[in-house]
Amino acid sequence: MNQAKAKQAQKTRRIRRVRAKIKGTAERPRLTVKRTLHHLYAQVIDDVAGKTLVAVSDTELKLTGKKPLEVAEAVGKTIAEKAAAKSVKCVVFDRRDRQYHGRVKAVADGARQGGLEF
Repeated sequence: MNQAKAKQAQKTRRIRRVRAKIKGTAERPRLTVKRTLHHLYAQVIDDVAGKTLVAVSDTELKLTGKKPLEVAEAVGKTIAEKAAAKSVKCVVFDRRDRQYHGRVKAVADGARQGGLEF
């Protein structure tokens, strides 16, 4: 197995490990955060119904000239506002394969400031 495939396999194992412990329901959906090198995406997902209730990315917010942590916090606040419009107040946080640190943590903090409970 070459190095790229091994890294992808490790990433998949980390995601499965986290997802084995976290399940989103209609009462308490899952807030998942995907971070790439350049962008940040957040979704609120009902796993029982298999539907995405709310989705936000930093590309649709058009935040230019901001620092990455400020952008992440804005994504968290926006996802909280959109979730509140769909009458979602409490969520389960899914960090996927990333550590709860940096931009991932900033999204969670922004969502808490926006009114979501974890």
